[in-house]
Amino acid sequence: MRLIPLVIAGIVLLAAPLVYLGVRELMPEDRSAFVNATGPAVDSAARIEIEALRQRMDIQDQQIAALQEQIRELAARPPIVVGPTGPGATGPSEFEPTPEAPRQPGGPNAIVDAYAQVVLIPNRRRVNKGLTVGGSRWLEEFLGRPRENLSDRCEPMTNPKLRAMLKLESVGPIRVNMLQPAIDSITRVFENVKAADPDLYERINTAGSLCVRQIRGTRGRTSTHSFGLAVDLNIDGVLDTFGDGKTQLGLTILADFFIAEGWVWGAAFGREDSMHFEVSKQKLTEWREEGKI
Repeated sequence: MRLIPLVIAGIVLLAAPLVYLGVRELMPEDRSAFVNATGPAVDSAARIEIEALRQRMDIQDQQIAALQEQIRELAARPPIVVGPTGPGATGPSEFEPTPEAPRQPGGPNAIVDAYAQVVLIPNRRRVNKGLTVGGSRWLEEFLGRPRENLSDRCEPMTNPKLRAMLKLESVGPIRVNMLQPAIDSITRVFENVKAADPDLYERINTAGSLCVRQIRGTRGRTSTHSFGLAVDLNIDGVLDTFGDGKTQLGLTILADFFIAEGWVWGAAFGREDSMHFEVSKQKLTEWREEGKI
């Protein structure tokens, strides 16, 4: 009788990886599955369902580990007497129930809020599809230094040419202080988001745009925020954890629209910063050729 739970657990262990691999095959790893040649064709419901499947697989991983531990425990136990074992033997029967597998808080696949749900960023180093940042030195040569002396604090922009292009405006669901071409560009992004996913559009919030300062941890290297060319976004005002390789699901959807418009997503940075979106070097060069900047 001691072998029965071992056999059952073994069958479950053999079957679980097959189910796991089958679900993996159905899930696209390439973000291009959500983007077509004319721009971001985002199916938010599909993206949410994919993340739900990822959660189920994480739960299954935990359940497999729990079953493996149960098998080790059962194999190490002495034989269990289930009744009389010989002629004339008497005594009470013994029964030890198999411990339950750990339960997941709130039950399996408990998604309180899909857009604000924190998920891993797949293939984050390749999300920007060849778009690159200008970098502080290139930006200063291209546009001039926004302010002569920089500190870790946000201070006023003093470069007169840049100040003339700086505007404080409402763009869709947020208010930003950015250069005029960047405002026009981000307005198009939010118009596309609103048309494709109005529920997500209503959840967009910001942690700021213009901030004339040096990059923290450096001396004199100008942050992209100093030029009015970057914005930090989040869902429902909840800030993302910096550098953990994860982000809110809503930001992964937003990123498709920004990248299509020529913006770089900070999720691909060496130290992931998925709230950060900035105008790419390629887009700035295009604006210069068009006489916009």
